[in-house]
Amino acid sequence: MAAYRAAKTLLAGGSDACVTVLEKMPRPARKIMISGKGRCNFTNLKDWNAFSSHVRSKPNALKPAFFNLTPEAVINFFEEFGMKTVVERGDRAFPQSHYASDVVDTLVLACRSVGVRIQTEVEVAGISASDGEFRLATVSGEDWKCRRLVIATGGLSYPGTGSTGDGLRWAEESGHKIVPTFPSLTALVPVGYKTEGPDASRHIDRRTSLSALGESLCGVSLKNVSVRLLVEGVEAGNEFGDIDFTDGGIEGPVGFQLSRKAVKSLVNGSRVALEVDMKPGVPAEELQSRVNELWNTVQKDPRSRSIREKEKLRILLGKLMPWDLIPGFTQTHPELLKVCKAGHGRTHTDVHPEFLPAVLQCWRFDIAGYVGYERSVVTAGGVSTDDVVAKTLESRVVPGLYFSGEVLDLDADTGGYNLQIAFSTGALAGLSAAKSLL
Repeated sequence: MAAYRAAKTLLAGGSDACVTVLEKMPRPARKIMISGKGRCNFTNLKDWNAFSSHVRSKPNALKPAFFNLTPEAVINFFEEFGMKTVVERGDRAFPQSHYASDVVDTLVLACRSVGVRIQTEVEVAGISASDGEFRLATVSGEDWKCRRLVIATGGLSYPGTGSTGDGLRWAEESGHKIVPTFPSLTALVPVGYKTEGPDASRHIDRRTSLSALGESLCGVSLKNVSVRLLVEGVEAGNEFGDIDFTDGGIEGPVGFQLSRKAVKSLVNGSRVALEVDMKPGVPAEELQSRVNELWNTVQKDPRSRSIREKEKLRILLGKLMPWDLIPGFTQTHPELLKVCKAGHGRTHTDVHPEFLPAVLQCWRFDIAGYVGYERSVVTAGGVSTDDVVAKTLESRVVPGLYFSGEVLDLDADTGGYNLQIAFSTGALAGLSAAKSLL
């Protein structure tokens, strides 16, 4: 987007300056290809007031870029180059085909339409500036020179797509302040969910094997639940929506929304927990009455005479939650099924439905750690927006240098916000860089 806007501006101004993208990977925009599980939720159509409430760093630093290229303008851009779009629940925009490759192909087509050169497999090793000119040394040994430079290298998340923090390193080496980075929109790993614990930073690699608990929960989704984030026992967030238990841990829209603050707290050494309310909005007394009613029905059913108490509990739970959740739920709540002594060395098992309402409305997960950059959607932190002029995205430290996208300390919730931030900042950086040459 930065390259397209720069080249279009130069053409309109009658300049013959050339815009070139130096792309580290064999193909451009690898990260877009995997966004939204391959569907690519590329923007969100909320207005500024609603949109900015989803930006988790300094939204005012984004404001000029947002109004320079609004979500509506992003959709118009893609449709102008032939990509039809569709808007779904939550104002989220997707390509009509639901193929992320269409977003990539459209961006490349747009760049080529204004003469942008995209040089793939060119890995920049270092950047230096002297006498108003930038020199880019590449790993292959060749040098590139330019008068204006836009760094749009992304952050640290999904390093397999090429995002390995190069831009952050170059920015720091040239004197810019880097706000400490950490993974955001990532899986939170409950205690006992994996076979191995976290490292010193509380990172747990996603490839770590699942424990018996993790295996029993993995693949289950919960809809319309309320989740509280507790940091050192104090509520630090509360979200309503859906969560997914995956091979990483707790994810889904609500898990992701709470992960930023959770990961930051974990990195800082704080105790973190999630409390899941599977029956939000139902008064405790009403839920207790409903559980008692269901349990009486199970007990009175003639078929119950020939089954064990454990199976009766499973039938009761099946009336209150998804069947595939029951094994993991009972594993974390042994108080629901107690083995009691009956004399003469014998035992019997009792179901305790009286405990069920409380745990349905407060299923607690102490969080051991988090999945790192290897599978986090976005990087929090980055180049401090205090070191960048918001109206142009030009560096205050190095004239002629511009920043856009995830390399900046700008991150947001899941739902198309982060790609809109990338497109808006890219467009403004490219426009500003080109204008300064006219």
